[in-house]
Amino acid sequence: MSEEHVLVVPAEFIESIGPLEGFEVDVDRFLQPILASDQLSYRPRSVMETDPSFKQLIPYVVMQWTDPQDGLARVFTYTRGGGSGETRLHAKRSIGVGGHISSEDSQGAEDPYTTGMRRELDEEVSIDCEYVDQREGLLYDPSNDVGKVHLGVVHRFVLEGPQVSSNEEELAEGEFLTVAELRQQFEGLETWSQLCLDALFPRS
Repeated sequence: MSEEHVLVVPAEFIESIGPLEGFEVDVDRFLQPILASDQLSYRPRSVMETDPSFKQLIPYVVMQWTDPQDGLARVFTYTRGGGSGETRLHAKRSIGVGGHISSEDSQGAEDPYTTGMRRELDEEVSIDCEYVDQREGLLYDPSNDVGKVHLGVVHRFVLEGPQVSSNEEELAEGEFLTVAELRQQFEGLETWSQLCLDALFPRS
């Protein structure tokens, strides 16, 4: 079985656009030149996971639903299981769904980024309601080994209802929680989810 090749961009190219760390709201400033660049390539995932001179592009989808009964926003969250995903994040809670863009995603009519995001979503969850896709920002966290090699593109899916279910064991204990409930679990969230919670749902 051949190894997965994932979409990456050189760290130097990102740095040439500007400094980037934490949650960056000016997503188009970085993402448009990255996706239009001739610097993009597909490289073996096993090599890229330990090479911070390249950043793997990762769609990171946060799914939000507002309960009309109490007017409170609720966010889909799950515990990362021990499946075939990122083992370094095992047992962490997450509010983001998504994954790598693979070389196979370049075979379709759409751009590989969009194709890859939809493929990852279809593999990981079932969304049985209408939603609006809002691209909110970029995530880069060099404080740990996982963050050093990934660049997240944050999408907020505003759902009409809570009809979301996990398709993989990797996404265990899937449920919708209020922002207040997630804040109570803040220390148990993976770093990207902590950054997203603070950026997308700022304290009043």
